[in-house]
This record gives sequence, structure tokens and C-alpha cells, in this order.
Amino acid sequence: MKVLFVTSEIHPLVKTGGLGDVSHALPLALRQAGVDVRVLVPGYPSVMARLGKATALCTLEALSPIWSPARLLEAQLEDTGLPLWVVDCPSLYDRPGGPYQTPDGRDWEDNALRFGFLCHVGAWLSNTPAPLSWSPDVVHCNDWQAGLVPALLRHRQGPFVPSVITIHNLAFQGNFDPLWVTRLGLPMDSFHLQGLEFYGRLSFLKAGINYADRITTVSPRYAREIQTPELGCGLDGLLRHRSADLVGILNGIDDSWNPAHDPALPAAFDDRRLAAGKRRNKAVLQGECGLAKDPDVPLLGLVSRLTYQKGIDLLLEALPVLMAQPLQLAVLGSGEAVMESRLREAASAYPGRVGVTLDFDEPLSHRIIAGSDLFLMPSRFEPCGLAQMYAMRYGTPPVVRETGGLADTVVDCTDDALRERKATGFTFHNATPDDLAAAVQRALATYGNRTGWRLLQKTGMRRDFSWKRAAADYVGIYRALSGTT
Repeated sequence: MKVLFVTSEIHPLVKTGGLGDVSHALPLALRQAGVDVRVLVPGYPSVMARLGKATALCTLEALSPIWSPARLLEAQLEDTGLPLWVVDCPSLYDRPGGPYQTPDGRDWEDNALRFGFLCHVGAWLSNTPAPLSWSPDVVHCNDWQAGLVPALLRHRQGPFVPSVITIHNLAFQGNFDPLWVTRLGLPMDSFHLQGLEFYGRLSFLKAGINYADRITTVSPRYAREIQTPELGCGLDGLLRHRSADLVGILNGIDDSWNPAHDPALPAAFDDRRLAAGKRRNKAVLQGECGLAKDPDVPLLGLVSRLTYQKGIDLLLEALPVLMAQPLQLAVLGSGEAVMESRLREAASAYPGRVGVTLDFDEPLSHRIIAGSDLFLMPSRFEPCGLAQMYAMRYGTPPVVRETGGLADTVVDCTDDALRERKATGFTFHNATPDDLAAAVQRALATYGNRTGWRLLQKTGMRRDFSWKRAAADYVGIYRALSGTT
């Protein structure tokens, strides 16, 4: 079984969120399941700088006359041996800033071209007969940035391999001016309601949903939610139409997230050395975040994009009620300017009790998850979420809104669930500051019960969130599509 995995991010080379983590961990799990996988990714500066030894497989200029010189490089991901195919096109990818935005936070004006080219390469590699000696049985596309691959395949003459698209977040759709339809090599007669058109725009994600042979998303609950007007982002009708081809497969988490051997932590621990390990990590985190060093005060952690989706405003509005309790808050993230500004104000209003780091800092994220007593995820919607699973593995019960993958992974700490060793955290239903504050107060009451708290922590730490199960589900889809064993 051979699979081409097309993605715009892969940790540790480039990452803005969960897509980068999944694009690293899932292909590795697929390899362990016997799949011969190649990961196709753009050659951003951060990718090229850490690529190591690479071999040029071919040139790519012939794919379209509008693109400048480009090559397809082959390398391996450091420390894992995962095969990478890198689209080296400096005019499109060798830029400052992030993979999608300028240094000052604006989307690149030619993102349609940048990721349209990635899709062209993915589709070209998925044609039959194959252009290279290695050819896939299935092409697996991820999010809008790879969404044109199935459409390009369907609008070419000749046979092609079946396709899967995974929706990591339906809210990000890749919608562009319709002038890009023909510029990207697609026929104008594909621009209609049953094709590429979405409210007068060309939609990369709608193209993938329309033309892929199978559609997956990253949790069972989210697969149901996106078929509703509330969370369907305008695509719920199409998703209901394709519901027979849509399945939710819960993400796993990488084995590197393990408190027993995490190099980012000042003290390693497991469920047998829990109290001492958590105490040491908490003390270091309090110092690092400018919080008063108090081993007994409950410390709440949050690591997130600072956006409306993530419910950061709910936390800010609940903060006066929460700060009436003896607790501390450590926040790490970046995002919307208004959220960042209000968090700075909160840190000033509650010195020694609220610590805010407005940045992306991977090692610090590990220390916040390990050193906190509770982990907050008040998301309005959450396709899967990984941080709540990291938190459980690190003995930090999460407080989450009951949505998407949060609802699929966190078992609310009722008396019965705790007694039956099923409880792993605290959930709330409505996206309101009052419901969030009430869930935190329930958590604080349980925190005061040392025996119950230790049981809650250990139950979460022992949950199996490995990628083995998810990889088996994807292999089943690949085999059904390709007829390959």
C-alpha cells in the first residue's frame, strides 16, 4: 500500500496548529502499520533550513507556464526517517513570516497560486501512468491547502488514483476570486454550485469535499456537527449530501508527549511519581511565568491560538469571578490583537496571579501543561483538539466545552464517573462565561479532595490516545478505495 500525503505543515519543520502535529504523527503511524507513505510539503524557509541531505527528483516548471523554476526534492524527516517530498519553488515559498501570512499578519495575496501549485504537484504525482518510479495507490489531502487535488484529478483525461480529504477545521476554506479558476488550470465550466463555486468564490475546500472519494474529519462528534447549520460553515448541505462518504476518525497524540521522558520539563514523572513531579514542574513554571511561588494554590494553564473560536473572550469575561478564588493562571499563545491586548491588561490587573506569554513557544507549552493543575479549553467549537489529550497524559485534568473532539475525549468528573475510574476532566455545555466559571469551580472543589484528585489524574494519564487505532482506520479506507491489501 502506497500513499501520497499532501499537507501544508509538518512538525517540527513548520507548524501553526494541530495540522502540523497530525502531519508528522499520522504518517509515522501509517509506516508502522506497513504503509509506504510520502509526505508532500511546500519548501518554506523553515523546511529548507532543516531539510538536511536532499536529492532532486525532477523539475516542475512544465506543470504550468505561470510558475517560475521549481524542483521536487526528496529527503527524510530528521530523527524519524519519514520520507519527505518537498516542492522547492523559491518565488512562492521562500518568504518571511508564516506559511500563510506576511510578517505583519496579512494573508499572502497569492495564496491561491502558492497552494494551487502544491495541488498541481500532488495531482501530477497521482496520475497514472506515474511520472516517477514511485506511484501512490491513494492520495490523502489535508485541509483547504490540498483541496484542489481531487478536482484537478477529476478534470484531467486519463486514469488517476482515488483520493481522501481530511477536514481539520471547516472554518478555514481557502476561498478566492473566481479569476483563479482558469489561472489554476481548471475549466471554467467547473465553477458552479455542484463544483468549485461557493457564494461567488472559488473554494479549495469545497472542491475537495465535492470531488474526493472519501471525506474524513478528526473526531466522530465533529463529523456530525459539521452537517448542521450551526457548525457547517455554509457547507453543511454538501456534507449531508456526502454523508455516506464522511467519517470522523479521532486523532491521536505523538509518543513524544510523555512526561516520563520530556526534555522540556525540569522534572520527569509518571503516574507512580506524580505528586513530586507535578510539584517541581509547578514551582519552575510559576517562576517562569512571574507567578507567586505557592505550591498549594491551584494553577490553571491555557495554551492556544488567541481567537474567538477558542473561547478566549469567555475566559476574559469570567476572569473577575475566577480571580475571586485563590488561583493562578498561566497563558501562552498569540492571535487576535484584541485578545492579546485584554490578556496584557489582565496580567497587569492581577500581578503575580496571571502570567501571559504572547508567543509560540513549544518547550514552554510542555511546561505549562506539565506544571498546571488544570488545563482550560473553552472552545466554541473544536474539531478534535490535541492539547486536552496532552494535558490528560501529563496529569493535568482539562476543563473543556462539550463540543467536537473535546466531547469525544474528556469524561466529565461526576461522582459516579470518578468512582468508576472513568472521569478524566470537567465539561460544560453552553459557551458562556458563567458555565465556564461553574465548571472551574467544580474542578476546584475536586482539587480539594486529594484522594479523588489523584484518582482523576491517574485515570487521565492511563488513557490510550496513541495513533495506532487511527492509523488502522485510515488503512481500512485506503484499502477499500484502492483494492490493495
